[in-house]
Amino acid sequence: MKISKLVSGGFYKGQRTYIISGIGILSAIAAYLIGDENVFNTMNSIFTFAGIFFLRKSNERKKNANSRKISK
Repeated sequence: MKISKLVSGGFYKGQRTYIISGIGILSAIAAYLIGDENVFNTMNSIFTFAGIFFLRKSNERKKNANSRKISK
């Protein structure tokens, strides 16, 4: 495996934000279930990571909508 492919993202290029958000949500739930966090901190973490996920999703839609070419 080349290091440049690893740094650029390789197979998961463009999906890193979603993966990190998902892992963050799962980590917040796991921390609550084992007793490290209370429900308020857990919900704060979940909403934060979900916000990152949906913010990225909305930016992708805007970028794709602006890239359409108008034919004459």
